[in-house]
Amino acid sequence: MSDCIAATIRADWTPRQTDFDRFAGLSGDDNPIHVDPEFSARTRFGRTVSHGMLLYSRVHALICNAYPGQRHAMQTVMFPNPAYADETLRFTIEEGADGLLAVVVARADSGAVVLQGTCRLEGAR
Repeated sequence: MSDCIAATIRADWTPRQTDFDRFAGLSGDDNPIHVDPEFSARTRFGRTVSHGMLLYSRVHALICNAYPGQRHAMQTVMFPNPAYADETLRFTIEEGADGLLAVVVARADSGAVVLQGTCRLEGAR
């Protein structure tokens, strides 16, 4: 992956409830845990949580910008903790010696990981 713009990608993003609502409209996933603050307040989370794929769509955009002309061939992701509206998230994507990109998204304040996984790219370099 030698044509990468940067071997490590870092970015912060603070999702808002409007992001959850818009993603629900786009994806069709209008589960109340994502879009209904009153419902979510009564759950174990206590408030709305991000769609996992909303987070991954941000990862995808960062990778596409850093690796133009390449495409995702494979990805694995886990969501060990919820991501909430109005909490800043820190995205870190690092290129490993094996050609895999290691992806971690964590809460900026506590370091709690909300998304982790790997991605392999293919295509023009």
